[in-house]
Amino acid sequence: MIKIEGVKKSFGRNNVLRGVDLEIADGETMTIMGGSGTGKSVLLKHIVGLMKPDEGRIFVDGEEITNKRDEELFAIQRRFGYLFQGAALFDSMTVGENIAFGLHNLRPDLASKWKDVVVEKLALVGLKAEVADLKPAELSGGMKKRVGLARAIAYEPDYILYDEPTTGLDPIMSDVINDLILGLQKTLKVTSVVVTHDMNSAYKISSRMAMLYQGKVVAVGTPEETRNTTNPLVKQFVTGSSVGPIQMQVRAFE
Repeated sequence: MIKIEGVKKSFGRNNVLRGVDLEIADGETMTIMGGSGTGKSVLLKHIVGLMKPDEGRIFVDGEEITNKRDEELFAIQRRFGYLFQGAALFDSMTVGENIAFGLHNLRPDLASKWKDVVVEKLALVGLKAEVADLKPAELSGGMKKRVGLARAIAYEPDYILYDEPTTGLDPIMSDVINDLILGLQKTLKVTSVVVTHDMNSAYKISSRMAMLYQGKVVAVGTPEETRNTTNPLVKQFVTGSSVGPIQMQVRAFE
């Protein structure tokens, strides 16, 4: 499991994370929701060790990662796959080269058969083998997301982190990505952490959902509990209302 204890992070005077506490159980899909600028992506980067907290601790399967040396941290990071918000594919590489990019360092035992790995992972995300020879510029937005996902699972991680996986996609393609996330969770038995603004997606894919507000987790619950919440902060966010405590807080700073 992943355990986050009292994590704080500031950038100058901007206090982004103000004491985040959260536990993510083995095999579940935890969705982290919240408004823009609340620190969701920053929290993801802390979980995978790309950022270090100013205060607090993060544990992966009982092992604290916050004070690890780079070589020790790298051994833990090998267990994570990361789908970036914009897919973050390398334009100069083919799709196949993008998917296989991390194999040499992360899974040298698979590096010699990288072409087979590419075909296998493309199939898992619903793409044909011939897509491997294309360049990212030849792909649609939805295909780029799928290729990014294929790259994230290429070295068979235990955890997958998704940063806004449906952003920029139409509703039909968004649902395709949702189904892929569900399918991979069942097929690969991975633990997933998803950052999203898309409530339809969150309700569909989540085991549990956590609301991040003003740098803290203010509520955690199942999709059904979240949908029927009486917490005014969560209720305003999930209904998309412009009237409520979040808007009142925004106006207080205007």
